[in-house]
Amino acid sequence: MNYIYILFAFLVGLAITVQAGVNANLRQAIGSPILAAAISFGSGFAALVFLFVASGAPVPSLETIKQVSWWKWMGGVMGAIYMITVIVSVPKIGTANLVSLSVAGQLVAAILLDHYGLLGFALHPANGWRLLGVLLISTGVLLVVKN
Repeated sequence: MNYIYILFAFLVGLAITVQAGVNANLRQAIGSPILAAAISFGSGFAALVFLFVASGAPVPSLETIKQVSWWKWMGGVMGAIYMITVIVSVPKIGTANLVSLSVAGQLVAAILLDHYGLLGFALHPANGWRLLGVLLISTGVLLVVKN
């Protein structure tokens, strides 16, 4: 197992939690969850364009871009929905509730995607250990949300 990826996954989890607070504060400062999400995505977009240009990677042709299925463009829409949900929800339910419920939802979706090999994922059957993990995570979520 490559431990650097485990470390990065953990650090990204920390960053997502901090990002929720940062964006909720941005919303409070400017008064609009949609504008706050747009600013967040805009700064992220600028950072990604900079990194892309700095990497020297080739730009795909227009023909290649035209051949991409419509649903493969929906990741940004899903991200926008997630971002607005976070911005609106954190002040109402708190960061711990939001993050624990989000992680539980992500785990359930991941188990299903892996089990059935959906969206091109490799098959990883939902065995007893994985289902026990979902049960334990769900129990933890209930304990966090119950507060």
